[in-house]
Amino acid sequence: MSHISIRLRVTLVFAVVMALVLGATGVFVYLRFEAELDATINAGLRSRANDVAALIKEADSGLAEGQQHLVGRTESFAEVLEVGGRVSDSSLAVGRHVLLTPIELKRALSVPIFLNRGPLPGLQDESRLLAVPVTARGKERVVVVGTSTEARTDSLTDLAQLLLVGGPVALLLASLAAYGVAAAALKPVEAMRSRAAEISAAEPDQRLPVPPTHDEVARLGLTLNEMLERLGEALAHERAFVADASHELRTPLAILRTELELALAKGRSPEELRAALASAAEETDRLTQLSEDLLTIAQTERGELPLRIARVDLPATLAGIERRFSGRAEERGRRIDVDAPSPLSLEADRLRLDQAIGSMVDNALRYGAGPIEVRAVGEGGSVEIHVLDRGEGFPPEFLERAFERFSRASSSDRDGGSGLGLAIVQTVARAHGGEAHAANRAEGGADVWVTLPVRVPSS
Repeated sequence: MSHISIRLRVTLVFAVVMALVLGATGVFVYLRFEAELDATINAGLRSRANDVAALIKEADSGLAEGQQHLVGRTESFAEVLEVGGRVSDSSLAVGRHVLLTPIELKRALSVPIFLNRGPLPGLQDESRLLAVPVTARGKERVVVVGTSTEARTDSLTDLAQLLLVGGPVALLLASLAAYGVAAAALKPVEAMRSRAAEISAAEPDQRLPVPPTHDEVARLGLTLNEMLERLGEALAHERAFVADASHELRTPLAILRTELELALAKGRSPEELRAALASAAEETDRLTQLSEDLLTIAQTERGELPLRIARVDLPATLAGIERRFSGRAEERGRRIDVDAPSPLSLEADRLRLDQAIGSMVDNALRYGAGPIEVRAVGEGGSVEIHVLDRGEGFPPEFLERAFERFSRASSSDRDGGSGLGLAIVQTVARAHGGEAHAANRAEGGADVWVTLPVRVPSS
């Protein structure tokens, strides 16, 4: 049934269930009606038997063979039987015909019994009999009353025909109504499907039509529209990322190309050639760092930033970072001071942690002034690693987006920064279950720090 439409499947299931319900209802109604008819006939026979029994008790001496006092309508008849089976009196319709067999007569002398008979002599229809014992003036007799069941049979036949004709008609009408209801219910879904087929990456702002019904279909439409909005934001984010990455790569590649062309030009002195190659090497390092940062960001977007967790000696790690950046700091007439109590350690990916702290120090070297202080503080189950400088600090409007990728303060363009340093810090901190922060110091300068748990929470 996989190729059948939902509305047709719903209709078929409804039709099957409805057929079972109508069938069960029809059988119940038929059996109930039959039982009611039988109860009515039985009640009539009991009343007739009581009347005949009373007549026998009051006029027993007048009962003689052949007198036939029990006159009744054609469909109702009676007879009185002696213990030996002789007919004492009977209706004209049955004459002298004995209505009970010897076995039935013996049973009827003890308890009342109901019997069904086929056509009897003088009667063309099937009948129902009631035989009851009667004692009058010391004599035991059996009163047998009966009535035709033709009316019962005709009523049951009419009811069966009505159910056999009306049931399928009702089933057909109910199935058509179910198909219409299913089609109406699925119409908004078809409208959403048609609109979804028209939405493309070139038009991410389009949304699915949502019916004003506040039902499951409407909630589905709202949920899908929220998903489309998230996908649109992700697509715009990705396009901006690609555009920014392309822009950042263009400048160092252009400089590298220029330096190589100058190095290849004729008439270059060894000093000029050496300077060009040094500049090219510097731009190559910049490209390498930029590509690594872009790879880290891309891995984070896919939720795939790999971490190799191990116990990290924080003072040793900070000392290594000091040695790595001390040359650049001396060139700018600055120094790097490390303040980390020993022993102080945490569980982390050493290379990623080195990358994040290095990005904070690099940011302080580029945009700060004065000595750089790298301070580590352990508090309870977390560690704070601060990088402080004494420069101008962050522009107030920049603090809210300091950790966004490719975001740079207006004064940073002269330093050639990519705008990914602090984004990498935030990425690494969150991968370890921590958070990155930035603020301006009251005495001047910037304070950038990460808060990391001593133990990385298990995923």
